Amino acid sequence: MSAVQTFFIQGSVSSFSSSPSVTTCRKVSVKFTVSCCSAASPVTIVNGNVEKRSSDRNEIRLGLPSKGRMATDTLDLLKDCQLSVRQVNPRQYVAEIPQISNLEVWFQRPKDIVRKLVSGDLDLGIVGLDTVSEFGQGNEDLIIVHDSLDYGDCRLSLAIPKYGIFENVNSMKELAEMPQWTPERPLRVATGFTYLGPKFMKDNGLKHVTFSTADGALEAAPAMGIADAIVDLVSSGTTLRENNLKEIEGGIILESQAVLVAGRKSLMQRKGVLDITHEMLERLEAHLRAVGQFTVTANMRGSSAEEVAERILSQTSLSGLQGPTVSPVFCKRDGRVTADYFAIVICVPKKALYKSVQQLRAIGGSGVLISPLTYIFDEETPRWRQLLSMLGL
Repeated sequence: MSAVQTFFIQGSVSSFSSSPSVTTCRKVSVKFTVSCCSAASPVTIVNGNVEKRSSDRNEIRLGLPSKGRMATDTLDLLKDCQLSVRQVNPRQYVAEIPQISNLEVWFQRPKDIVRKLVSGDLDLGIVGLDTVSEFGQGNEDLIIVHDSLDYGDCRLSLAIPKYGIFENVNSMKELAEMPQWTPERPLRVATGFTYLGPKFMKDNGLKHVTFSTADGALEAAPAMGIADAIVDLVSSGTTLRENNLKEIEGGIILESQAVLVAGRKSLMQRKGVLDITHEMLERLEAHLRAVGQFTVTANMRGSSAEEVAERILSQTSLSGLQGPTVSPVFCKRDGRVTADYFAIVICVPKKALYKSVQQLRAIGGSGVLISPLTYIFDEETPRWRQLLSMLGL
């Protein structure tokens, strides 16, 4: 049953009437009657666009970072996995991945991706683990599907000045034991991480701490006298050092990189989400496992496949993923088909590539061919089994 509410707008509206010689203006009262339904509307107006409620839509939604290095690296990774994102208009926030039907890509701020995963407006997302931890705040409805996408590496750390009262402070224990921090004069920390920062301080026994919210250029806060310490993301640590700041033992709050995250309710209740998650997970795992790996093929003379395999396995760099593949190379000699040579195939990491080639030559290998690997598919992706276990499936 609907209720009716009446709203009065204070003030007036100008009403004009005109004639060939004069224009007059008079003030009139305006009254609006608005019907408000007690039941929730199935649509939401967002920036002038009609957006379906999460419970009514059929499309699966993937949230991706809209700007910055994380956005670029995410699109590059998906492209390498044959999941290129097609965006017709770069100003639009919605795109698609043609290889996966019924999947919408929504470009959002990282923190909004996490919030919308919690609310159910997104089903899957790729963001930094630091963002998931800060804005997800331990919500059990958020599930990390893949925790190591191999980019966006950084750490969330506490940093203090190298000088003054902090000169000889090199650990969280020493910081907590400093007599300077009292209820009247607490440790002042500048940070944009207003959930993880206070939680970390409490877990480390620092009782007298106040936080000021800040974004960007936090390294200047101690020198300006507006903070004693900062909690911020650190990559190489160069910026900290250049601003006379230091990380301390036990001061790393979180090691972070890009992760694939999903909403538990979407995985369990929305048709198609689990299947799409499985496909994305398999593609990501296969590609990431192949990064930096090379296929090495060579010919080797031998009396049998077993004898050749024994020679190969005597070398530490030639074992491959599960051992070498050894196949006879047939040729016709004096009217007969014989197999004097064997082709061997192994998988070698980039850092061991040259050493592996040297070892192959040393045991009689020739005609060595090398090609980069694109995918390495396991019989089953271990992370998929872990996900099903977390969901109780």
